[in-house]
Amino acid sequence: MKSSRQNKILELIAEHDIETQEQLLSELMACGFQATQATISRDIKQLRIIKELGPNGTYRYQASAGPSEHALTSRLNNIYQQCVTSAECAQNLLVIKTMPGLAPAACSALDKMQLPEIIGTLAGDDTCFIIMKDSASASALCAEIKSQITH
Repeated sequence: MKSSRQNKILELIAEHDIETQEQLLSELMACGFQATQATISRDIKQLRIIKELGPNGTYRYQASAGPSEHALTSRLNNIYQQCVTSAECAQNLLVIKTMPGLAPAACSALDKMQLPEIIGTLAGDDTCFIIMKDSASASALCAEIKSQITH
């Protein structure tokens, strides 16, 4: 239910100039989704939706750019500088190698960021397996992670 609502939100803001949460809530209800303003507010935060100046001079909701533009938290930055040894992607999959025993910390840091592009993570001892929504998201996140590695 949540993911279908959030997907519909992304679809609505891409197709319409939505300026307020109330307007977004009305559009969702017209599409058969029941939600409260508080739920919409949480969805906006989780999806990292921002308000930008539209072509007609008013501010409207817009999905922020892909994961390469998400600022990594200082915790993630520190973990990745300290423990990640490599990152590679293949289509929508991302494999991160860490020092022994540190893969769970690396996956946990990614999970806590709640990036909508990440479907899920799986940690072994020294390997993280990340499933992304698409190849472009995987490539962008891989490049960002590689930029954090200082080895």
